[in-house]
Amino acid sequence: MVSRNVVIAVVVVAVLLIAIAVLLTQRGPGVTVTPTPSPGPGTTTPTPYEIKIFTGGTGGVYYPLGTKLADMLNRYSGGRITASASTSGASVANARALATGDANLVFIQNDIAFYAYNGLYMFEGNPVKVIRGVAVLYPEIVQIVVRADSGIRSLSDLEGKIVAVGAPGSGTAVEAEIILRAAGLWDKITPQYLDFRQASEALKLGQVHAAFIVAGIPTAAVQELAATTPVNLVSIPSDLVEKLKAQGYRFFVPVTVPKDTYNGMTSDVQTLAVLAMLAVRADVPDDVVYMILDIMFKHLDELRAAHARAQAISLEKALEGMPIPLHPGAVKYYRDKGITVPPELLPP
Repeated sequence: MVSRNVVIAVVVVAVLLIAIAVLLTQRGPGVTVTPTPSPGPGTTTPTPYEIKIFTGGTGGVYYPLGTKLADMLNRYSGGRITASASTSGASVANARALATGDANLVFIQNDIAFYAYNGLYMFEGNPVKVIRGVAVLYPEIVQIVVRADSGIRSLSDLEGKIVAVGAPGSGTAVEAEIILRAAGLWDKITPQYLDFRQASEALKLGQVHAAFIVAGIPTAAVQELAATTPVNLVSIPSDLVEKLKAQGYRFFVPVTVPKDTYNGMTSDVQTLAVLAMLAVRADVPDDVVYMILDIMFKHLDELRAAHARAQAISLEKALEGMPIPLHPGAVKYYRDKGITVPPELLPP
């Protein structure tokens, strides 16, 4: 016999089911969920712009800075920029990559940017007119390295000597010729076309008397040489720097190399430098170039952490030694920061 409690439970469940059925009937048709509307014509959604950064070899300075910059652009651009960094043959190759469109943002020495824009030396007959300046970064020192026991102290002491002037077709080789011609010495030396490590080895063996090396200091190849063969640097006087600028080579800037840079140096040495810089294609959108600069300088501490050479990067010096017209987006950025843009740097 069914217990009284079970009967009561069945009745309660039945009543509840009937009440629910009545309630649903009274509510009518089911509730429709309205989907989230798509962005209308007045809604602005960032359109990702692809930035392809060409740097240099993995053992240099350009590569770690370029990979860090790409990372910063991806993280801080709010989806406006997608960036990637690639190794390359450095300055000359990077200028040519801008011309072909293989890259649209590059690390490059300011002298090579000058030659590219004006169709000089390795760019003769093939100027890169699409190149535009973004920012100057840090100095690449012109080091005329000699053995400390060579007796060579000044440029005039190079007369009659064998001088390593850089690898064939390199920016260093061009700079060495420009400097030595300005000093009236190009026809009075015997040039040897050697890269940095070949030049250092030749100095060690006494096969050359001096070597031009253009790089950030201290340069690894020179440090390694100085560890066993003390070295010194030849001074480049300020009047020669002014002469070079008067000849149109405004990418050179005077610098002083501290005496403790290499084993063998006993005093600071005055010389000059070219400058590492960023350049873009002229067709990169203005807002993208503006954003690149804004992100770089707002998060400069991150870039400086990527390599010691980035310690020299500053907004105040970003136009010092700039040899080519700026991109319009860069012009707007600097003006917004209260920096005067010289007339010769305005886009054509």
